[in-house]
Amino acid sequence: MICFLLLLAVATNGCATASVAQVRPETTSVASVPIVDAAKPLPPMPPIDEGPRFVLTPRNVRLIVSVKDRRLWVVAGADTLRSAPVSVASGSDLTYGGRRWRFATPRGRLIIRGKRTDPVWLPPDWHYAEVAQRNTLKLARLLPATRLRDGSRLVVRDSVVGLVRPGDTTFLALPTTEHIVFDATLFIPPIASLNRRLHGELGEYALDLGDGYMLHGTNDQRAIGSNTTHGCIRLADRDLAWLYAYVPVGVTVVVK
Repeated sequence: MICFLLLLAVATNGCATASVAQVRPETTSVASVPIVDAAKPLPPMPPIDEGPRFVLTPRNVRLIVSVKDRRLWVVAGADTLRSAPVSVASGSDLTYGGRRWRFATPRGRLIIRGKRTDPVWLPPDWHYAEVAQRNTLKLARLLPATRLRDGSRLVVRDSVVGLVRPGDTTFLALPTTEHIVFDATLFIPPIASLNRRLHGELGEYALDLGDGYMLHGTNDQRAIGSNTTHGCIRLADRDLAWLYAYVPVGVTVVVK
């Protein structure tokens, strides 16, 4: 079986995009497509800036996000408590494998539904479609006991995708930090598997807005202020830490 080693540089977003850094043919039965550098820790978060002089509640504060200006304001009455640059959706479309996605930041009144530290990202299908398109791979969902051309099977055991070769019962677990690529096909791992968990892509904190949208961080601080996400709103580390520390669940977020 001829597979490819694809070294990918991943730029996050909760909405991460991968780009090809190198493509090299390999004669091996396992294709290695790194997702993230699992050994590289996130940089330490900066100290949290001083908060407001009063306790913020859903009754006395709201967040306003301008998609056009790529900016967020924390507003209490007539006072602006904090202003921060943000990254928003690209507004682009992706069509691949007979499916189409539109990347837009939702407008209207949203609510902060929850807050998380060290959030783990479960990539939607479009993440795998982007990787497949950029690397000229077919795209397929990994089904129970998916059979490959050489007779090997891809199976899930203990929440990890692995390989079972023909005539053997040995389970060879595949690295959870690599995409699953065999027979020039990128397989989308099951949603409950550890192969579909990306650590470090959303920064240190995330504020959940519902329907998969979040206010979150990024491991590419230089991209803050751009329209490069797939729908989520990204903030710089210091601004995100302030929001997490002082803005409570239940606060309204007006996106316009």
